[in-house]
Amino acid sequence: MIASAAPNSLPNSNSNSPPAINPIAHVALVDALVEHGWYVGKNVIDLDLCQALHRELHHMAEHDVLAEAGIGRGKEHLLRKDIRGDAIHWLDRESEAQRRYLDAMAELQQSLNQALFLGLFEYEAHFAHYPPGAFYQRHVDSFRGRANRVISTVGYLNPQWPLDGGGEMVIYHPDAPSQEVARVVPEAGTFACFLSETIPHEVVPTQHPRASIAGWFRRNASLGGVLDPAH
Repeated sequence: MIASAAPNSLPNSNSNSPPAINPIAHVALVDALVEHGWYVGKNVIDLDLCQALHRELHHMAEHDVLAEAGIGRGKEHLLRKDIRGDAIHWLDRESEAQRRYLDAMAELQQSLNQALFLGLFEYEAHFAHYPPGAFYQRHVDSFRGRANRVISTVGYLNPQWPLDGGGEMVIYHPDAPSQEVARVVPEAGTFACFLSETIPHEVVPTQHPRASIAGWFRRNASLGGVLDPAH
């Protein structure tokens, strides 16, 4: 998949509060990306942070401020409920919880660049709210003709997810797209990441409102002096 350098020291955490992302997960995450191209870890995101983010997303959903998610980019952007049914809001650091999450992703970006020499340039992320019955068909995350998304991340915010809740993210083998290799229950604290260009995945229909943060570490895909926008 990808090559790694010698292990680096773990990022520092604020002694006054638990780290937003368990720093021990950085090492396991890097190893899994090198070996498999994907990583899933439970109890990675601080649960108090999950609760704050979940509360924020729930408030947005209740007040109808989320935008319907589409597929494609720019002129190719389309709303296709038959392909995906979530609603989104891009993280913009407008709350302390968002800032804390994005700062943790900045630390992870540094770890990934140091260990894997990926040249990651920035991180973009949005809340994703799936109402009951919503799903997202199997796909890969890189954009056609502009492979600037390198590593995808998903942080789950749902407290006490029921066994019959559905809404799992299914990860497929990169060389055998019909072969399931992991099924991720969307419960609070779980964090997943994978190579954006090569790992097919889908969200199966959910039976309950499903809350997550989808994000992407990107390379700088600017061309001809024109800055490639974040989203």
